[in-house]
Amino acid sequence: MGYKETLEYIHGVQWQRGMKPGLSRTKALLKALGNPEKSLKFVHIAGTNGKGSTAACVAAVLEKAGYKTGLYTSPYIIRFNERMQINGEQISDDDLVALTDAIRPFADAMEDPPTEFELITVLAMKYFLDKNCDIVVLEVGMGGELDSTNVIDTPEVGIITAIGYDHVDELGPTITDIARAKAGIIKPGADMVVYRGLPEVEAVFEQVSAEKGANLRKADFSRITAQEFTLGGVKLNITPYGEILLPLAGAYQPKNAMVAISALEILREKGWKISDEDIVVGLSKVRWPGRFEILGQDPVFILDGSHNPQGIEVTAESLKSHFGQKKIIFVVGVMADKDVESMMGLLAPLAESFIAVRPNYPRAMDVKTLAEKLKAFGVPVTAFDTLKDGVAEGIRRAGKDGVVCAIGSLYFSGDIREAYFSL
Repeated sequence: MGYKETLEYIHGVQWQRGMKPGLSRTKALLKALGNPEKSLKFVHIAGTNGKGSTAACVAAVLEKAGYKTGLYTSPYIIRFNERMQINGEQISDDDLVALTDAIRPFADAMEDPPTEFELITVLAMKYFLDKNCDIVVLEVGMGGELDSTNVIDTPEVGIITAIGYDHVDELGPTITDIARAKAGIIKPGADMVVYRGLPEVEAVFEQVSAEKGANLRKADFSRITAQEFTLGGVKLNITPYGEILLPLAGAYQPKNAMVAISALEILREKGWKISDEDIVVGLSKVRWPGRFEILGQDPVFILDGSHNPQGIEVTAESLKSHFGQKKIIFVVGVMADKDVESMMGLLAPLAESFIAVRPNYPRAMDVKTLAEKLKAFGVPVTAFDTLKDGVAEGIRRAGKDGVVCAIGSLYFSGDIREAYFSL
């Protein structure tokens, strides 16, 4: 197959069959390939918000420390290849084609075929082993316990980032249900770092850790003694490392960095050679697109992939910290299953106007439906059939001194970027 045919195969409708919960399909396909995951070491990361940013921070420091570091994330922003990286380099088209060709006969022969995400997870495991990675930073797709990444044995360290309401149909209606699903990555005897949050969420992690004899460490945010935000990132002071320049602009990123540092400290305690300088310099080189990312100035244009109420809430705090009471023009696109009322209700007080668009993704909410939901907030709403028209209108309304924020889904980040830079 060529590259195009490979992606068509990976995204093919045949993988939509047999989408019942469980790890059996992933395990079966990995077994057919000789269980590559059993020869790898992992940092396993679950959570509702901040998984990707935390993963990027951990990977950047491990790379600076001299380790060949794999990074598995989802979804991608611009190209599919972003999902599998080694030391910041995406998997090549040729490697992706060759891997898929090698795995295809085994996947096609399965009576209970893998889902698309399960197939991609297996591809990643084989890729990282073939390239002799020292360690892999592995981001959970959804949930934890039944996510296909959870086929791994006890990782070097596990991380659970901030918990919020998302995927409630799959994970459960309460915050403790969601926390319990995420806690499914806690393995017997594992070393775990969790984001300090709601007491009832922490109680779930404490209970599961006690049941499994895991060592639980809560990130200590009091170690962040100073922070100064600019659109280029944040200047932090974290004990005992001193000043750290983190090139991620969101107001929530210091806590994600602290979670990452806590995990890296555990790795160091276990014998991984990570110096203080590796942590400081590594964090200064983090790149993570689509999360409060500044695409341009005059007007300021922000691309943010927040897609649930908790994520939107911290984005709203970031906007207020950077722009005070200045009103924002929001270009909004969401998936059909999202709680628009809760999400956009947090942005409405900051909004000059809403521009409704439809992400180029099958599960996206129809633009007319979205526009009707947005009108309930009493803020001017305009709907556009194309992302490019919506982006152009946002820029026109903002003028030179305004602010535009494209928000609501990671799935439209690549298209928003393409539309912005094509104007």
